Amino acid sequence: MTNYYYTHNPDVVHDEKQWNFEIFNHDFKFTTDNGVFSKRTLDYGSRTLLAAFEPTDLPAGAILDLGTGYGPIGMALAYQSPDRQVDMVDVNELALSLARKNTALNQISNVNIFTSDCYDQVTTTNYAAIVTNPPVRAGKAVVDAMLSGAIDHLTIGGTLTVVLQKKQGAPSAKKLMTTTFGNCTIIKKDKGYYILQSVKEG
Repeated sequence: MTNYYYTHNPDVVHDEKQWNFEIFNHDFKFTTDNGVFSKRTLDYGSRTLLAAFEPTDLPAGAILDLGTGYGPIGMALAYQSPDRQVDMVDVNELALSLARKNTALNQISNVNIFTSDCYDQVTTTNYAAIVTNPPVRAGKAVVDAMLSGAIDHLTIGGTLTVVLQKKQGAPSAKKLMTTTFGNCTIIKKDKGYYILQSVKEG
């Protein structure tokens, strides 16, 4: 079975959909397709993460949206912080083609979209922030690698912000982030979704 959204080339029958969604009081246009996560609307976890994330407290530097899918989190953050570059990466080539289409559709240019399986193609080591709505169905090893690997790609004072449901591993993710960073705060809880944040300290 190769049609999971976290695989490199999902084997799907294409069925593109277009829809709009308001984020940060701005009406975004999205094109989605079979083979991507949450193709009909912006999922509740991503909404919760965006509502909790605070870019004004960050050090200077770019933001990484790890596992961007068709791009809603990265696009919204690029719109919110037009002076920052947002790197948007995913293992799923179909999702990345949609992310490119969506950033163009919404005239968002301060983005860099490229293929990466977790951090394997990410060369930057001084991101101001890494945000992720990790692919829980890809398994705990993948999610853990996304969380523990973040510290090597953040500048001092940079943050890792993650959304996970309590029933899908938020407590164990909090432990891993605390072990990795020496700190982890639950910055928001909403309908079983936890927004976890760690800071890379000097």
